[in-house]
Amino acid sequence: MTPDSTGSLPLHLVDAFTAAPHAGNPAAVVLLDGPPPHAWLRAVAAELNQPATSFVTPRADGAFDLRWMSATSELELCGHGTLAAAHTLAQRGLATDGPITFHTKSGPLRAHPHSGGAELELPEFVPAPVEQPDWVPRVLGDSAAVATSWTGLDYLVELATSAEVRRAEPDLSALRGVRTRGLVLTAAGGAGEDDIVSRVFAPGAGLPEDPVTGSAHCALAPYWAARLGSDGVTGYQASARGGRVGMRRTGDGTVHLSGDAVTVLSGVLSRDSGV
Repeated sequence: MTPDSTGSLPLHLVDAFTAAPHAGNPAAVVLLDGPPPHAWLRAVAAELNQPATSFVTPRADGAFDLRWMSATSELELCGHGTLAAAHTLAQRGLATDGPITFHTKSGPLRAHPHSGGAELELPEFVPAPVEQPDWVPRVLGDSAAVATSWTGLDYLVELATSAEVRRAEPDLSALRGVRTRGLVLTAAGGAGEDDIVSRVFAPGAGLPEDPVTGSAHCALAPYWAARLGSDGVTGYQASARGGRVGMRRTGDGTVHLSGDAVTVLSGVLSRDSGV
């Protein structure tokens, strides 16, 4: 993985958790040849202004270092950014046979590329039921919570129907003041829908509504597996862009998330004195 003849770095824009372009969740992928300064990573991510920018650096052992940045901060875990990175490495022929190992702030993660996308091994977050916080009715407005849980990252609120999830209009100003990464709304799928439907709101992280949130499905998988009686669940995140996530519990503390990905732009990022 080296710069091109001008010294520029390969840059790709990938739509993750979708088989069609201009849907799913977009992530920029920057292929590096060495670890850059943190300030440069922050500046590039802010310039690209995507929900996530994945910075991929090869290691001597054949694995990769992976860091994710939003336009405003570094991310602890990013499913769609990991899917975009795995897809890019596979498409460019830069990944060896077998799974790709990424070393991240959340520990080692593995990705298994397949035609059109990848299956990811991510940490499982088992939601813990909590008493409904007093801010929930204010944020939800006309929507009524069936159950509320804490995932370790987000509040997960189950609504009665998928239609309620789709038409929900939470008060993002009120949510911004809550000590949480985000709010996950979910319900069982209706007739003709996927097993579950969800939406994710994270205004405090600079994402009023996240298009498709891989890390949220690390909690949705165990939550719904228990309710539906199946370790394999399919989910649709009903944002404006929309995206589909396959989920499979393994019983070893990980969740396998699968999804498609589409490269919509390939180019180069000019190297500056910061790299």
